[in-house]
Amino acid sequence: MPAVIDRIEELMRYETAGDPASNLKWTKKTTQKIADELTVLDIKISKTTVGKILKSLGFSLKTNLKNIANGGKVLTKEKREQRNQQFEYIQKIRRHFNELTNPSISVDTKKKEPVGNFKNPGTRYKREADLTNDHDFLTYAKGKAALYGVYDEQENKGFVSIGMFVKEGKGFSSSDTPEFAVESIERWWIYEGSKTYHSTNKLLIEADAGGSNGHRPHMWKVKLQELLCNKHGLEVTVCHYPPGASKWNLIEHRLFSEITKNWQAVPLRDYETVLKYTQSTKTTTGLKVDAMLVDKKYKKNIKASKDDLKMLNIKRHEINPSWNYTLYPN
Repeated sequence: MPAVIDRIEELMRYETAGDPASNLKWTKKTTQKIADELTVLDIKISKTTVGKILKSLGFSLKTNLKNIANGGKVLTKEKREQRNQQFEYIQKIRRHFNELTNPSISVDTKKKEPVGNFKNPGTRYKREADLTNDHDFLTYAKGKAALYGVYDEQENKGFVSIGMFVKEGKGFSSSDTPEFAVESIERWWIYEGSKTYHSTNKLLIEADAGGSNGHRPHMWKVKLQELLCNKHGLEVTVCHYPPGASKWNLIEHRLFSEITKNWQAVPLRDYETVLKYTQSTKTTTGLKVDAMLVDKKYKKNIKASKDDLKMLNIKRHEINPSWNYTLYPN
């Protein structure tokens, strides 16, 4: 057997990657291919035995992990310092809001889900398997479900506006826009936030640096001013995560991941199914989720006018002013 192990290690020599923090190694060779190559060397061994030997040598099956921030871009020392400073600043502001029992929410749009008879990853207990399309082409879809979520950390509650982006010709009836994002936050405030935090007018929003709620779109700030500050009298502080750091946004692992778990292996054949499984998401730690369907059509590429920008009552913070700012009612 030692000779067999030596031969296997030799075969794996140029097919091996590993984790520098542990003894785990992995390979792109299959156990059957290794067994076949050993047969050529007059070593007869089954693929099952090869698998056991590989395990004893520290190999395991691996998939890709998305854990390299910024798409693998090399950050300068200044950018790294700015990035760390922003993480610390977000924690500081969040702690301040929580101590005063002012609402702090994490927001984002979940990955858009095709609505139709498509396979959904995962398994669930059923007497018979669901039969789905053999291809996941969007041409077969009824549309897309755009879940814009609001996660309230203090209450451990999620509120999700499910945009019904229905298929129209080669495109879709609606888009993920700053207006869609802010109106989703306003819905949370109307249905939940104003009732839970009725004695305060201050709100902290933690958002990604890009997308419909990014720090660059003027319309994001214009709609915050119009719908939250002026209409509801809220003083809104926004802190954006650094570019490429969306995985650190609380909503990603506190809310969206749980929704995905709840509907795993469930074909999202219609919008009612998306709504039902979103609303029924809960955890042993007390997470509760409410949701509603939104059929309003949002047009993309709508620009803020000069008059809109003049109406902004905004004060940028001293630390990373592009990412941190507060809007006040006019």
